[in-house]
Amino acid sequence: MAERIAIILHAEPGTHDSLGRALHSLLYTKELNEKGFEARLIFDGGGTRWAGELSKEDHKLHELFESVKASGAIHGVCQFCVDAFGGSVDEVERAGLKVIGEYSGHPSVAGLIADGFKVITL
Repeated sequence: MAERIAIILHAEPGTHDSLGRALHSLLYTKELNEKGFEARLIFDGGGTRWAGELSKEDHKLHELFESVKASGAIHGVCQFCVDAFGGSVDEVERAGLKVIGEYSGHPSVAGLIADGFKVITL
């Protein structure tokens, strides 16, 4: 069985640093899956706002985002945080992503670990 990795993006859009974290979350997810690992990307906290940003066709990471999305590696967007950080469920769904909230409206980190995932946060 391939090693399993969950990458959780918390960085909120708006700074050069957060753009780098978004880029690397997408790149790491893509590379890991290409190399035979099972990697999932989760947008959480302020990172939930990336769903709308990366869906914009003129965003410089749009093509990479679409590639990772097409591979099925994006696990979802935190249900609680999408509203708490000024996003919307409609925006997430328009982006073609699912809203997840297994633990009090948040992604279940314990569930990921129980399923054999190592967790990386950015």
